[in-house]
Amino acid sequence: GKKLNFTIDNGKIHNVSLGQGQEIVAENALDVASEQGHWVILQNIHLVARWLSTLDKKVERYSTGSHADYRVFMSAEPAPSAETHIIPQGLLENAIKITNEPPTGMHANLHKALDLFTQDTLEMCSREIEFKCILFALCYFHAVVAERRKFGAQGWNRSYPFNNGDLTISINVLYNYLEANPKVPWDDLRYLFGEIMYGGHITDDWDRRLCRTYLSEYIRAEMLEGETYLAPGFLIPPNLDYKGYHEYIDENLPPESPYLYGLHPNAEIGFLTITSDKLFRTVLEMQPKESDTGGGAGVSREEKVKAVLDEIMEKLPEPFNIAEIMAKAVDKTPYVVVAFQECERMNILTHEIRRSLKELNLGLKGELTITSDMEELANALFYDSVPESWTHFAYPSLLGLGAWYSDLLLRIRELEVWTTDFVLPATVWLAGFFNPQSFLTAIMQSMARKNEWPLDKMCLSVEVTKKHREDMTAPPREGSYVHGLFMEGARWDIPSGAIADARLKELTPMMPVIFIRAIPVDRMDTKNIYECPVYKTRMRGPTYVWTFNLKTKEKAAKWILAAVALLLQI
Repeated sequence: GKKLNFTIDNGKIHNVSLGQGQEIVAENALDVASEQGHWVILQNIHLVARWLSTLDKKVERYSTGSHADYRVFMSAEPAPSAETHIIPQGLLENAIKITNEPPTGMHANLHKALDLFTQDTLEMCSREIEFKCILFALCYFHAVVAERRKFGAQGWNRSYPFNNGDLTISINVLYNYLEANPKVPWDDLRYLFGEIMYGGHITDDWDRRLCRTYLSEYIRAEMLEGETYLAPGFLIPPNLDYKGYHEYIDENLPPESPYLYGLHPNAEIGFLTITSDKLFRTVLEMQPKESDTGGGAGVSREEKVKAVLDEIMEKLPEPFNIAEIMAKAVDKTPYVVVAFQECERMNILTHEIRRSLKELNLGLKGELTITSDMEELANALFYDSVPESWTHFAYPSLLGLGAWYSDLLLRIRELEVWTTDFVLPATVWLAGFFNPQSFLTAIMQSMARKNEWPLDKMCLSVEVTKKHREDMTAPPREGSYVHGLFMEGARWDIPSGAIADARLKELTPMMPVIFIRAIPVDRMDTKNIYECPVYKTRMRGPTYVWTFNLKTKEKAAKWILAAVALLLQI
């Protein structure tokens, strides 16, 4: 604009940041600009979804017969998914589109973070050594948190909009604090960066812990002696100039690998597998629906759906007779209440499966009109995915339909065994519950009653045994043995009884049987432990169940950065 003498000052550029009440301002700007040959910049048009059709019509109306110099620039955030896409097709088709792709890989990210500053920035602080040292560590931290996203749920539980502003403001804060304090206020700086500047975006407690841990590893007093490794083999650089830092990165940063983020190489295998699965599923769903499979020799779509439907119906057990089960339980212990709740929820799920499949069956026979719900159910059966109407009543799971249904039958079997006499199994399959928290709470309740302890001053003690499910013959006197948990990000080493580095290509090794009982909070062992989150699936985030304290011989920070968690289903 400046080159061609279009500026905001001389009135030839109309810059409108859209939001409430700005639509009329934008319309006036377009009217004036199209007549007088000005430029219009409309920022964040995704915020005014209802007005976009008006904008589309206006842009189209002025696309002919306007002043030769008239131009319109628009900016918008990309939609998170195809369904939430709101920019009208007309605007997209007629515009020249420019996207700002974030850099990929640690190397590009670190250079880009450093590019936000200049030699002048490095020289502006009177305490040059401390300032430059922390600035470089913050650039590395910024690159790590931005790029860690690519590891999916093992990177961050939820995705966050970290941006360049977070880094530049953090550097301003750093400058102000160093100028104002005789000593470097390490704790204050870490708090400001980790809880406010970057932490302000973070909504998940585990992600907040991860962010704090990165900062306590990267920004600490030892870094001034040059003894802090930002990653294996990558030391904090000595005091250099701006160009020197860029060269230091080129010469010393190890090649791209999960180690640069504190993760285990298995994290990369996991996320690449998920990405390729998604790709294959998308390709499969794009196949023409009515084509002859395998050159005419295959079964038709409807025949395949009918076969899957019949197989599911044939194996579906009868619902639990709640009245009969209630009559059997003399004593309403916390465990019995959990069993009732589980049976009731299982009945709701199996009822929906039975109802929807019967309906679809009649539809396939031609006795009922096929509705959109039946169509969706048939598609799910054809593509081996769990129908949405079922997942609504079920538990979180990432399995395909075949594996999901086998898993469902196992869960029903466990409940049947448990409700025959209400004796706790020798070892309980924790993943078999709709609501595993209720079982863990029942352990606390029953021990609180037995020992007359106050429930609000209790917690769970978790002891990993050296045995596997087959070796267990009887339940413990108090508490419960549980099995069927998997560790992601590391493995459990039975001989040393502690967390150890994962073996390559063993993504989710099985845990031995775990002994869980309740103890008063003040007896809790807090030394040499890692607070390990337990999730229902690899999605993590919203599937959180509980926190298990596991023994570790190394610092807990290592496992926090490696995103070590226990999973109930893989």
